[in-house]
Amino acid sequence: MRLANWKRADSKLASGKIAGLKQSGGFTLIELMIVVAVIAILSAIAIPAYNDYVTRGKLVDATSNLADMRIQLEQYYQDNRGYGSTSSSCGVALPTSKYFTFSCKWGASGDDQSYKATATGTINNTNFTYTIDDTNTKTSTTGWGNGTTCWIMRKGDSC
Repeated sequence: MRLANWKRADSKLASGKIAGLKQSGGFTLIELMIVVAVIAILSAIAIPAYNDYVTRGKLVDATSNLADMRIQLEQYYQDNRGYGSTSSSCGVALPTSKYFTFSCKWGASGDDQSYKATATGTINNTNFTYTIDDTNTKTSTTGWGNGTTCWIMRKGDSC
């Protein structure tokens, strides 16, 4: 091939005109807007669902500690024939938690034959209160609903 033909072929290759090659200039604005819209829709669905999932994981902290506390209170009752140790608290140590504060009140009418343990906390700007008593009655007051005979653990739960 002569030098002139060689230069012409090289310039055609660089400009993308040989063999139907087409140079791409990048994404169009419409394509980018579609991608952004899809990401926005997925985020609108996924982020609230994920937040609820994380909240449900934190609620187990309250219910498991209350269940453990109930067992300890029953053991205390077996040893002492009553639930209270002082006028202000039950006979067992209160659990500690990152998300909930616990309290225990014994004696509905001055006796020490009953108790009510409570876990109170705020997660993701929603208040949660769980209780259990000496008859194993569980109640809950949450932003997701109230339970008079059970603990509400997710949106849509009912007793």
